[in-house]
Amino acid sequence: MINEIIVVEGKDDTVAIKRAVDAETIETGGSAVGEDVLRRVELAQQRRGVIIFTDPDHAGERIRKIVAQRVPGCKHAFLPQEDALYKGDIGVENASPEAIKRALANVRTESIDGDSGSGTSLPEITWDDLMRAGLLAHPQASDRRLRMGNVLGIGYANGKQFFKRCSMFRITRKEFDDALERMERELEGGRQA
Repeated sequence: MINEIIVVEGKDDTVAIKRAVDAETIETGGSAVGEDVLRRVELAQQRRGVIIFTDPDHAGERIRKIVAQRVPGCKHAFLPQEDALYKGDIGVENASPEAIKRALANVRTESIDGDSGSGTSLPEITWDDLMRAGLLAHPQASDRRLRMGNVLGIGYANGKQFFKRCSMFRITRKEFDDALERMERELEGGRQA
């Protein structure tokens, strides 16, 4: 049983979650997140904690942002797009129970105070780190962010959002370097195939 309440977009997502794990959900009813839903999420966060688990697409990211801004300190589960894709449709409802379990096992907790975990308010990962890793201003920056986000368990984001997530989820220098090394190995393996 997962103690936290999982915030999902709709009924089909709830069915997929319950097929994978024993958990309760709050459905946002799509991207027009209502005040009553936000109040229930606030209460859930106070009483049991919340995991935001939305689709890995633009609408899902919009919902994630709305809920996280209103309810600080949420946990986040990210599903890679390839695990959520079925016949051109991207959504949590398309994911296998194993993919959902993996995403929930790699849940990330949002930093409320901006502390990077090192006792200072400065993030461990800098904008220059993203540049050197080819995650910004690189011909394949978007693909590299997608791969790196999947390895780190923080999902896909544009450059600014990726930088923000590294700070928000307190990605350490070691995590970043290990993920970069893994991504480079995967990319090299793909080139040799």
